[in-house]
Amino acid sequence: MSYKLSDKYRNLKPSAVREILKATNEPGMIAFAGGSPAVEAFPCEEVRKLSAEILAEDPVSALVYGVSEGYEPLRQQVSQWLKRRENVGGDNDSVIITAGGTQVMDIATRILASEGDTIICEEPSFIGSLNCFRSHGCKLAGVPIDDDGMNIAALKKVVESNPGAKFIYTIPNFQNPGGTTLSLKKRREMYEIARENNLVIVEDNPYGNLRVEGSDVPSIKSMDTDGIVLYAGSFSKILAPGIRVAYAVVPKPMAGAFTIGKQVSDVHTGVLNQMIVSRWFDEYDVDEHIENIKKIYLRKRNLMCDALDKYCGERLKYVKPQGGLFIWARLTEKIDMLEYVGKLIERRVAVVPGTAFMTDDTAPCAYIRLNFSTPSDEDIVKGVKIMGEILNEYEDRK
Repeated sequence: MSYKLSDKYRNLKPSAVREILKATNEPGMIAFAGGSPAVEAFPCEEVRKLSAEILAEDPVSALVYGVSEGYEPLRQQVSQWLKRRENVGGDNDSVIITAGGTQVMDIATRILASEGDTIICEEPSFIGSLNCFRSHGCKLAGVPIDDDGMNIAALKKVVESNPGAKFIYTIPNFQNPGGTTLSLKKRREMYEIARENNLVIVEDNPYGNLRVEGSDVPSIKSMDTDGIVLYAGSFSKILAPGIRVAYAVVPKPMAGAFTIGKQVSDVHTGVLNQMIVSRWFDEYDVDEHIENIKKIYLRKRNLMCDALDKYCGERLKYVKPQGGLFIWARLTEKIDMLEYVGKLIERRVAVVPGTAFMTDDTAPCAYIRLNFSTPSDEDIVKGVKIMGEILNEYEDRK
């Protein structure tokens, strides 16, 4: 039988990250292409204990259908935690639990945009969100990023050129893939631009708790007096990604539609997983856990940056991120990025080509994304050394 895909899905391409990740499963492959937190940061014993307690004490509650908005104790805990840590959320907001952060983007797009509408986003940006927007038939209008986040002058021009745009999508902290952090000044400017142009801001903050250097910057949502910011966060990076528990802080006028979007998507997030996270808040110090795992990421970030400086030098430019999981590195003009990525795969090192994160993935791009959280310390040094050796081969061509 011949199957005909819908117009929205016919032109979608597989995620370049996921395709490259297939190669990381091959024996001996050094995985700089992933985005998973460091496995040594997973609180495995705590999760084992909490799961056993729940299933021994209250298995029925964990195994029946749940409420679409989320497990109520967890909603309250997240609300209080966000208010205390980030001054996020208030009387005019609703916390809704989702199955991972990407589901927030899917539901937000589902309820805010129609096919053919434009979404304004950073360029580059997270491939998962870009593909989500594309899957809803939306157009993408990219805004370049500077070392301190989205270029505001360019944002103004893009907003003027797209008067019917539905929302601005931003990853303000340790942006994926750019590693940049949006400055406080730019956050305020972005908020004013959105307010003046009747735009929603979707603030995606999965990495904000992983700051290893510098001072925290107030979230855009903490400035939201007009109900125009939809905030997304996740436990994937601070607890475990496989649990698939995240949250959205949604302005109440939008919460009803968001809940319906959640029902259409999956009815509710897995109750057992939500109960695990809730008990984690009850029985452990989540803030202390975050401080402990940040030490792991500081060490691994420094290890990769030191290795890049030693083995690649000026041939690979990058901005040292103050947190998060990624380094966005630029090759010199003499090196064909896709050819270089292919040579790395041949030498058993997997990185993500920068084209995967662009609104137009056919445009020339000199960047690659490196992940320092997934590989072992030994593999970080070994893989970066191989990167340098291949760069030497280009030098030898002269």
